[in-house]
Amino acid sequence: MERREAAHQNGGMTASALPLIAIDGPSGVGKSTTARRVASRLGWQYLDTGAMYRAAALAVHRAGLSLEDRPALERLLAGLDLAQNQGRTFLAGEDVSEAIRSQEVTRRVTPVSADARVREVLVEQQRRIGASGRWVVDGRDIGTVVFTSACCKVFLTASPEARARRRFLELQAKGQSPDFEEVLEDQRRRDLADSSRAVAPLRKAEDAVELDSSGLSLDQVVDWIVARHQAHP
Repeated sequence: MERREAAHQNGGMTASALPLIAIDGPSGVGKSTTARRVASRLGWQYLDTGAMYRAAALAVHRAGLSLEDRPALERLLAGLDLAQNQGRTFLAGEDVSEAIRSQEVTRRVTPVSADARVREVLVEQQRRIGASGRWVVDGRDIGTVVFTSACCKVFLTASPEARARRRFLELQAKGQSPDFEEVLEDQRRRDLADSSRAVAPLRKAEDAVELDSSGLSLDQVVDWIVARHQAHP
């Protein structure tokens, strides 16, 4: 088990810090599950940025737009109204929590989320939602781009082998017969793509603390983050 920490530049929460916990890290490390559990423990809300990108993909799909049609995309984004409350995602006031999990949206979400203009608009939406504080947010650029003034920033990581093992066991539990080496190679490809993409690449914020969860249980990770947050003066 390995834990690595980098102290906050200002020694903890400052008067200007936003009461929000930002959890960044590579794919397969369990950020979303961890963030939900941390939010539940603190009585805060969980901001699901992945669901927001899915909602944007749903809006693009419903409008029958192509990402190459920039004028039409700009008009759609100008009127995009997203919100989250109690774990539900809303598009223009409509609860789309189930609709955004459709296969059609799943197929479209990767190119939509990679679009620089979409990311710019959604970052603005995420900041608007989180401005009141008392949110736990996970992603790949939360502490570095979206909420740079978050009071607590955690970079949650684990070795590629540990993350691949977790994914391997998840697939087995679903009745599939995965090949571990293939799962591991896919994990490494995703890591390279996340860290080298042109828009908001994965990196640890300078004032984030890093937690290697390779040898930790989910409960231990949640306990560590909650304790870290509560230690702020």
